[in-house]
Amino acid sequence: MKLLKVSLFLSVFILFSCKNDQQNVDNSTKKEQEVTKTSTVVDEFADLKILRYQIPGWEDLGLDQQKLVYYLTQAGLSGRDIMWDQNYRHNLNIRKALENIYTNYDGDETTADWVNFKTYVKRVWFSNGIHHHYSNDKIEPGFDQAYFDELLKSTNTSLTGDAYDVIFNDQDMKKVNLDESKGLLKGSAVNFYGPDITAEDVDNFYANMKSPNPDQPLAYGLNSKLVKENGKVVEKVYKSGGLYGTAIDKIVYWLTKAVDVAENEQQAKALQLLIEYYNTGDLKTWDEYNIAWVNATEGDIDYINGFIEVYNDPKGYRGSYETIVQIKDFDMSQKMKVLEDNVQWFEDNAPLMDEHKKKNVTGVTYKTVIVAGEAGDASPSTPIGVNLPNSNWIRKEHGSKSVSLGNIINAYNSAGGTGRLKEFAHDSMEIALEEQYGKQADKLHTALHEVVGHASGQLNPGVGETKETLKSYASTLEEGRADLVGLYYLMDPKLKELGLTDDVEKLGMAAYDGYIRNGLMTQLVRIDVGNDIEEAHMRNRQWVSAWVFEKGKEDGVISKVSKDGKTYFEINDYEKLRELFGKLLKETQRIKSEGDYEAVKALVEKYGVKVDQEIHKEVKQRNAQFKSAPYSGFVNPELKATMNNAGEITKIEVIQPKDFETQMLDYSKKYHFLK
Repeated sequence: MKLLKVSLFLSVFILFSCKNDQQNVDNSTKKEQEVTKTSTVVDEFADLKILRYQIPGWEDLGLDQQKLVYYLTQAGLSGRDIMWDQNYRHNLNIRKALENIYTNYDGDETTADWVNFKTYVKRVWFSNGIHHHYSNDKIEPGFDQAYFDELLKSTNTSLTGDAYDVIFNDQDMKKVNLDESKGLLKGSAVNFYGPDITAEDVDNFYANMKSPNPDQPLAYGLNSKLVKENGKVVEKVYKSGGLYGTAIDKIVYWLTKAVDVAENEQQAKALQLLIEYYNTGDLKTWDEYNIAWVNATEGDIDYINGFIEVYNDPKGYRGSYETIVQIKDFDMSQKMKVLEDNVQWFEDNAPLMDEHKKKNVTGVTYKTVIVAGEAGDASPSTPIGVNLPNSNWIRKEHGSKSVSLGNIINAYNSAGGTGRLKEFAHDSMEIALEEQYGKQADKLHTALHEVVGHASGQLNPGVGETKETLKSYASTLEEGRADLVGLYYLMDPKLKELGLTDDVEKLGMAAYDGYIRNGLMTQLVRIDVGNDIEEAHMRNRQWVSAWVFEKGKEDGVISKVSKDGKTYFEINDYEKLRELFGKLLKETQRIKSEGDYEAVKALVEKYGVKVDQEIHKEVKQRNAQFKSAPYSGFVNPELKATMNNAGEITKIEVIQPKDFETQMLDYSKKYHFLK
């Protein structure tokens, strides 16, 4: 799971991997925005800010290690088009047309229409398609159809049929729809299913598929598209010679080179199994690969590569393509190893039913890493933390890997400010706590979420995978459950005993203030007034916050107060709030362990979907003064290889890209392997 694109308690997302979003929601002022337009900030447009990150310590790697990083990043980028096609069936054709216009237009570039066209293209690049990366809404062009026709004609660009019409019509308005009344598949534009496949078709198809070993269920549907042929439901598997085969062959080419420079035998074994999986599409091999990957802990280089997160599938089966290439941050990893070493203590002392606790938490590893390259679902919008693999049985029997993307978090911090914090925090004490302990609290919450949260708890015997039992609510429940583990322990004296903070009370207060402030107010800047909350992580932050707010009303744990005509949420009793987090954690684990669909539906629908419209309007109005974009993403550093006359790499340099559009156009030219 991903601790997505970022929480940092100033703006809060996680790979179950999980996606935890760093969207800079709680930082920035107009003045600071100008100050931060330095080497960190590459571009700003619409609601987006493009940043760059560094790769510290690159020169300390040996040449073979640098080659390994280079080959893995090339493998990742080779599958970039897969993500575009998964997001929407017309994305690649639309991108080709937009880029042809962008590079060949020689008309007046000072008009509002052209400026709006450029912004639209950049937004499409950022989202890997025509639907917003976070809200899932179709991106509206700021120009009319007549102007677009002029651009097509003047640049001799062809775009016809549905791919042309959908830019301006009201079709395919939502990439991922979770409102069952609109039809989970019918209402979703994501390209995981044929247009005539229904949710019932999906349920029936997988109901008839039984894993050879029921205790080791295969991830059916993870790497395929479900379609109908001659009235029969069939899978189109992502593999060499199958769906996306031309791009997968390029991925395999680079992975094969990576095997030759692997740091150790276990790392090479994992890479070879990943190659076999791509060549065959065999889900048993995917499990074997994940086990080998979890056990490959000795090298300095690591990676994530495959069809992994299922957030984009309204049915929760199909994985989006993504890659992240990582270099170990030795200093920070050693500091955080204490959580890894004490994970059993946290499990033993969690407020869960005894039958839901793991007696032996296996093989959790936690490291802070330096990102060297990302692609697919991890780019341009990136997670800040990752925990994999997602298979419950592998996690239980073989363990998992958790990483914090250190240089990504540093880049976010370099680009932020404190304007929104001061606007939405209730008083000077809340601001002071956030400024003193907010970053530390966020770092520890990310670590506890990933290392302890996702590793915690177990399913009852005979209970199926959560995608089957909890269905469309599985992702938001898992993210909320892991958040609750972190929240519960952020005020535990154990953190001070372990040397992770000098003041656990102030740490916890800052963490709780930030979480409630974001869950009930500041995250609402990301959606339009009148809309429900759709995204899984936003839902989990709201249902966690709204549940504890309601349950603590009688004791006045959290107060909704008005000051100078503005609404604030003030925590009056942090210890009682911690108790409420513990009670909710116990219930969410029960729901997951027992596969209680009706309970999770009631929880999420009551507390996590609907928005208080008056507060939403107020939040949007108060936020309007801040011009800094609420969402952030990244360009990747470019790895430039120098060859000798024999075609052997002799040197690899890290070069920062000129700008966002140059990198996007370069990627489309170099890594366009799907027709």
